[in-house]
Amino acid sequence: QVQLVESGGGLVQAGGSLRLSCAGSGISFGSSSINSMGWYRRAPGKERDLVAVILRGGSTDYAESVKGRFTISRDKNTVYLQMNSLKPEDTGIYYCNTRVPYAPREYWGQGTQVTVSS
Repeated sequence: QVQLVESGGGLVQAGGSLRLSCAGSGISFGSSSINSMGWYRRAPGKERDLVAVILRGGSTDYAESVKGRFTISRDKNTVYLQMNSLKPEDTGIYYCNTRVPYAPREYWGQGTQVTVSS
């Protein structure tokens, strides 16, 4: 059974930092087995949107709103999201995602709540 387990969410004041972790299990996380690992955010009343992704070759991409503040990294089966200079608009449920080159093509974690108070 494939599992992506997020941790590290919580309540923080604006300007603070949090580090999210997502540990995967149940599939191979070798370099040729994963297309990408990333983080998505569902803000209150909004769609789930991409926050940051790290691709198979190690390149990364970020939403414009988090560039310069968030950093995504990966160590084998775990992907991290270092979030600095947090803003109230960063509030939401953060979901871990991994994409693979075979059905069902992607897996999701259960989400972790991040709340940034002003």
